Amino acid sequence: MKKSIILLFISLLLSPLCIKAHQPEFSTAGFFRLADSGRDVYSMNPAWRFYKGNCPGAETGNFDDRSWTVVSLPHGIEYLPTEASGCINYQGEVWYRKHFTPDAALKGKKLFLHFEAIMGKSKIYVNGKLLAEHFGGYLPVVVDVTDALEFGKENLIAVWADNSNDPNYPPGKQQEVLDFTYFGGIYRDCWLIAHNQVFITDPNYENEEAGGGLFVAYNNVSDHSAEVLLKIQIRNSGRKAFKGVVEYELQQPDGQQVASLNSVIRIKPGKSTYSSDKLTVKGPMLWSPENPALYNLIVRIRDEKGNPIDGYRRRIGIRSIEFKGEDGFWLNGKPYEAPLIGANRHQDFAIVGNAVPNSIHWRDAKKLRDAGMKVIRNAHCPQDPAFMDACDELGLFVIVNTPGWQFWNDAPVFAQRVYSDIRNLVRRDRNHPCVWMWEPILNETWYPADFARNAHDIVEAEYPYPYCYSGCDSEAKGKEHFQILFTHPLNGDGGAYSTNDIKKQLTYFTREWGDNVDDWNSHNSPSRVARNWGEQAMLIQAQHYARPSYKYTSYDALYRTPRQHVGGCLWHSFDHQRGYHPDPFYGGVMDVFRQPKYSYYMFMAQRSPIKEERLFQTGPMVYIAHEMTPFSGKDVTVYSNCDEVRLTYLKGGQTQTYVHKQEKEGMPHPVITFENVYDFMKDKALSRQGKQADVYLLAEGLIDGKVVATHKVAPARRPEKLLLWVDNEGTDLKADGSDFVTVIAAVADKDGNIKRLNNYTIKFQIEGEGRILGGAGNLANPAPIRWGTAPILVQSTLKPGKIKITASVLFEGSQMPSSAVLELESKPGDFPQIYDREESALIPNFTGQEAANALAPKSEAALEKERLQKAENAAKLKEVEQQQEEFGEKK
Repeated sequence: MKKSIILLFISLLLSPLCIKAHQPEFSTAGFFRLADSGRDVYSMNPAWRFYKGNCPGAETGNFDDRSWTVVSLPHGIEYLPTEASGCINYQGEVWYRKHFTPDAALKGKKLFLHFEAIMGKSKIYVNGKLLAEHFGGYLPVVVDVTDALEFGKENLIAVWADNSNDPNYPPGKQQEVLDFTYFGGIYRDCWLIAHNQVFITDPNYENEEAGGGLFVAYNNVSDHSAEVLLKIQIRNSGRKAFKGVVEYELQQPDGQQVASLNSVIRIKPGKSTYSSDKLTVKGPMLWSPENPALYNLIVRIRDEKGNPIDGYRRRIGIRSIEFKGEDGFWLNGKPYEAPLIGANRHQDFAIVGNAVPNSIHWRDAKKLRDAGMKVIRNAHCPQDPAFMDACDELGLFVIVNTPGWQFWNDAPVFAQRVYSDIRNLVRRDRNHPCVWMWEPILNETWYPADFARNAHDIVEAEYPYPYCYSGCDSEAKGKEHFQILFTHPLNGDGGAYSTNDIKKQLTYFTREWGDNVDDWNSHNSPSRVARNWGEQAMLIQAQHYARPSYKYTSYDALYRTPRQHVGGCLWHSFDHQRGYHPDPFYGGVMDVFRQPKYSYYMFMAQRSPIKEERLFQTGPMVYIAHEMTPFSGKDVTVYSNCDEVRLTYLKGGQTQTYVHKQEKEGMPHPVITFENVYDFMKDKALSRQGKQADVYLLAEGLIDGKVVATHKVAPARRPEKLLLWVDNEGTDLKADGSDFVTVIAAVADKDGNIKRLNNYTIKFQIEGEGRILGGAGNLANPAPIRWGTAPILVQSTLKPGKIKITASVLFEGSQMPSSAVLELESKPGDFPQIYDREESALIPNFTGQEAANALAPKSEAALEKERLQKAENAAKLKEVEQQQEEFGEKK
C-alpha cells in the first residue's frame, strides 16, 4: 500500500537583528486561518496524476494511471512559448487523479474540497462517485466529501475537465474569435477544509441570495465613526441541537482590539441559522488607495462551555463608496481629489498561462501599485482570490467582472449560467474592501435589454447594503438601469462606447483606453509594442499613452475631464496571449514576464512625490528613457514627478534644467524631452582617449531645490559577463512544489551596463531544491536574449533548501561573456499539505527537454577558469586595440 503523509510547514523564527521584507498572506476559501478554532485547512495541490486527452474509466479506483505524469497544482496543462497566441494552446479533455490516505484525525469532521477554479466544464469524482459537475472556468467548485472519503485506506479524487469551445456557458465564444486565451486545467489552488459539525458555511456552496458564510458591509462611514454590519450563517450538521455564541473581535493592524460583541445562537439538528449584528467603530482607520488600512475581524463559534467550535479571521477595510453624478466619485464621505487611473489585467503569465501561484498575483498587484495605478479592471472574469487579497493590502480598487466577451446565446441555459456566475462572484468577493464596482454585464456584447436589467438587479439582491454600484457600457441595451456608464470622455476619440448625451445623475468611467489599431484585423498600432523592439517603439507607446499629438483618450485627456468622468483603465497592464490573432497583445506597460517598458515609468511619474511608509513604492522618481547606443536619438526623454529635473551629458558637460509648471488641467507630470543632447561622436572621441567613464547621462530630480532622486545611464561597452537576479519583490520562494520566481539573465559590460542590442542565447543549469519550468521545446531553456535579458521561471520543490542557478551563453568560447551564478533558498510553505510521498517522488525534476535542463552544472573550478581567461584576454586585446588605433581613422 502506498504511504501518505501530511506535512505541516512552520515558519522559521527570524533573528531580531534581521530585516525581513514583507511576506504577504493569502486567504483560503475566503478566510484566513485562526489557531485553535476547530477549523483546519490543507493544501491539496501536490502530486496529481495528469493525462491529456479522453480516457474512459479514469474516474474509477482500479484504473491504472501509473504511466501518467505527476504534476502539482496550479497546473495549466502545458508549458508554452512566450509567443503563444493564435490558438497554439491545447483545447480538449484532461484528467487529474490524486491518491492519498486521509489522516485519522480528520474522521468525524465535516470535509469540503474547495477548487478555486477549473477551466471549462468539469466533473469531480471521489472514490469513483460523481459528486459535482460544474460549468465555467473562473469561480469556485466546492464539494462536500464528508461521506465519500474512506478512512484507513487509499482514496482517489478524479477530476475531468474540458476547455473546448462550448456556447452553453460563459464566456461561450470560440477561442478562434476570442481576444484572450482559455488555457486549461486545474489552474488555481485546491484546498481541503476540515471543521466540526457546527460550522460557518461557505457562501458559494450554500447558494442563498445575499447569504451563506460571513457578510461584512458598512454604513454611516465617516472620520468620526463607522457601522460595521455583520451577517453570518452557521449550520448544524450534527444530530444534536446546538446552543452557543458567535463571538466577534475587531483588531487594528497592530493587534489592538477596537470593538467586540457576542451573539447567542440556537440551531436545530440538520438546520442552519443566521445571526445579524452591528459593530460601531469610533475614529476608524479608513481604507483608501493611499492608506489601505486593514482590520482583522476575528470570528469564533463557541459552545455553552466556551469551547471553540469553529472560527476564522477575515481582513476587512472600512470605507464608503459613492458615485454622485456631476459631483463625481466620493470616498469615505469626501470627494476624491483626482481621476482614478489604472489598467486592465489578464492573469496569464509567460510559459505557464493562467496557472500562477499566489505570490505572482501579489507581485503583479505590487508592480502596478508601484507605478501609481489605483484601479484594476479584472478583464474579463473574476480573478484569483490571491489577487483580490493583494489589492486589499496594496490599495488597488478593483472592477469585478463576470466572464464574457462579445457573445450571447439565446438558449435559456446560457443566461441562467451567466446569472449564476454573477451571484457567485458577488458572494466570493463581497467582503473585499478593494471592490470599487461590479461589472455584471458581458463585455462588448449585444445582449437583450432584459439581461442588463436582470444582471443589475442580481447584484443589488446579492449585496443589499450601502455602497454597492454596477457599471454598464453607454451604448449597450439596458444601460438605463445602471448608475455608472462606461464611455470615452468627450475630449477623447470616441469609439465603440462613447456618448454625447451626458446625464447629470450618472457617473462616467473609461473601462478601456489607449489601444489604437489601424483596423481590427491587422492590429498594427503605436500602442502595441513588444519590449524588444527597442527605444523608438517604446518611446512612441509611452507618448501615446501620456499625451499624443492627436485627439485620443490618454492619461492627459482623462485629467482634463469634469468630475463626472472619474477616470479610466488602460488596455492593458501586461502583454498577454490571444486566440483570434497570431500575435500576442503587446500593449502592456510590462511584458509577459513583467519586465517594464518605458511606459511603465511614464505611469510611475504620475504618482505623488510625497514619500510615505507603505508596502508599495512612493515618493520622488526620475527615469531616463535612453540607452546611449549608436542608434539612439539625439533627444533624451525623462519621466519624473519632481519639481525640477537636471540632465547632464558627459562629465563636466553641459547641464540642462526642466522646471515643472503644473497646468490647471492635464496629467500631473508630462513627458520631459531634452532636445539635441546625445551625440555618439562625442562618446567616440572620449572613448578613444580612454575616458569611457566620462560618458553618461545623469538625471537629477529636485524638490524645493534639493536633489531627491537620481538616475544614471552609461553606454554598454563590450559584452564581458552575464548578470543574474531574481524578480520577487522581496517575497520568499515557498517550498510547496508550486511557487515560482522569475530569474533574469542579462548580457553586460564589465561595469554591469546591460547590452540591450544583443542576440545571444542563454542556457541555464539548476542544482538543489528547484526546477526550471519549460525547456528547449518552448524556447524557455535555452532562452534567447531580448532587449538585453532572458528570463526563466524557477519553481520550488516540496523540500525547503538551497537552489543554485548558473547562466552561460549557449555557444561558449574564450572571448564570450563569462557565466553568472545565483543562489536562492526556498522557505517552508504556509499550509499543511496532503499528498502521497511515493507519488510526489515521481514529479519530474526537469519540466522541459531534459537534455537542456540536465546539463552538468559548472564547477567552481570551471567558473574560476572563465574569470582567469577573461583577464588574460583583456591584456592581449590591449595590443590589438592599439594597432587598430594606429592603422585606423583617427576621428
